Amino acid sequence: MRCPSCRYKDTSVVDSRLSKDGTSIRRRRKCSKCEERFTTYEYIEQLPLMVVKRDGRRQAFDRTRILNGIMKACEKRPVSVEHVEELVDDIEHGVRKKFDQEVFSKDIGEMIMKRLAALDEVAYVRFASVYRQFRDVNQFMDEMRMILGKNKLKRKKKKKLE
Repeated sequence: MRCPSCRYKDTSVVDSRLSKDGTSIRRRRKCSKCEERFTTYEYIEQLPLMVVKRDGRRQAFDRTRILNGIMKACEKRPVSVEHVEELVDDIEHGVRKKFDQEVFSKDIGEMIMKRLAALDEVAYVRFASVYRQFRDVNQFMDEMRMILGKNKLKRKKKKKLE
């Protein structure tokens, strides 16, 4: 590994740590010549996964797009960054496990919606309004009615169990 500061070829690993999800290794390195310290990450090489958009265009899968969309939906909500990152990790893992080379953006969107509904209903509705491209208040209200209906069913089942 070349030093980013002086470009010398000989560096040594000072510290290695496994990432939280176990899919990468963070390494602290030190240059033998200038003694500069820097960090590198080691990942499993994966085949590129292409996302097929609604209009038929294809683009490379990018987890930061998912992260940004969910963060926007969860803005000013009591959802921790750790929960959002877990959700994104879960979605990425699910997509890579289920699809080989291509995935439709619709499939990713539905995975996000399902997990957001369980995490935070307000974030779910925010995301749904953009993802489903609500054109008017009636579409928004239909989505709200669906959530309220599911909540009624949950409360009824809970009362039966008690």
